[in-house]
Amino acid sequence: MQREARLIQGNQAIAEGAIYAGARFYAGYPITPSSEIAEECSRIMPGVGGMYIQMEDEIASIAAVVGASLAGAKAFTATSGPGFSLMQENLGLAVMGEVPCVVINVQRSGPSTGLATKPAQSDVMQVRWGRHGDQSIIALSPSSVKECFTLTVQAFNLAERFRVPVILAADEIVAHMRESFTAPAPGELEVVDRKKPACPPGQYKPFEAGEDGVAPLAAYGSRYVFHVSSSMHGPDGYSNNSPANAAWRVAQLHRKIETHRDEIVMTRSYYTGDGCDVLLVAFGAVTRAARAAALEARKRGVKAGVLQLITLWPFPDLEVAVLGENARTVVVPEMNYAGQVAGEVRKALGPGKDIRRVNKFNGQIITPKDILEAVM
Repeated sequence: MQREARLIQGNQAIAEGAIYAGARFYAGYPITPSSEIAEECSRIMPGVGGMYIQMEDEIASIAAVVGASLAGAKAFTATSGPGFSLMQENLGLAVMGEVPCVVINVQRSGPSTGLATKPAQSDVMQVRWGRHGDQSIIALSPSSVKECFTLTVQAFNLAERFRVPVILAADEIVAHMRESFTAPAPGELEVVDRKKPACPPGQYKPFEAGEDGVAPLAAYGSRYVFHVSSSMHGPDGYSNNSPANAAWRVAQLHRKIETHRDEIVMTRSYYTGDGCDVLLVAFGAVTRAARAAALEARKRGVKAGVLQLITLWPFPDLEVAVLGENARTVVVPEMNYAGQVAGEVRKALGPGKDIRRVNKFNGQIITPKDILEAVM
């Protein structure tokens, strides 16, 4: 059957991708530049048997998402910088409680209110380290409307598979971009559901991991009665402050992601088949400028290629090392002041590599011309 191609916005594609992935609960508070996701969910979520709630603030939003997920629903919210900051404490609860959920953070210029309608890529480190304590998280970054849809589906798949919050770190440009998009047919993209317990209710331990490092998750309201706590807890979910248990618990939160790194980390390379003297490492909307710059550089006799970071966390250090090892120069364009991804690239390649930063933090996108100046 011929499917309809539509001109849609990135934020709209995110909402539709969430529905495709099985999301049936959205709680959020409107904030530029993510508000269209809430608007779209308010329109389509009830039509698929789901629930949309506009909360009083972002703290309540993420709390509702955590509760809905523990009740068995695939749940998510969307926000931007100031709201994402408010969500960190309850995101920490979701990490400690191993609660699968998705948070869309459409990045905008800051600090604080900043340039509320302008793009940035300055939340990379907050996405990874915004919560206190030893913890790990997964983050993805789309560069097109199609990726807004497909990576939202993947975000839910990863959240459900590994019982972890997943952040979709979009930026204002991608979120408000409109492109032609044909939605995949039902079943065309894989949709993963959380693993359910198979043991009798009286034997269920909500944090007793299986061979894959992930424990099955029952739903509140089912015949399983269990306890989820933000405090240090044992396999049964109840408080356990022993050093041995704390060591196991913290390691487990990391291990379930680290041991499945190859299933999580995604990158895409362009124009690298014949090797490259200059490697451009980019993510989000800046990937598009990097690809244009690489093509122009090749016209001028410079063998340039692009590595797109689709997964931001865990950081794709191995993929950067493989492609960057033989490049004479590595250029990292990103819309922030400090070069947050450039620092991770330097860690992956070592101090001897010529790594050039291209940073813009005035609310404007990095252009191919900006990147070419660093390349040439």
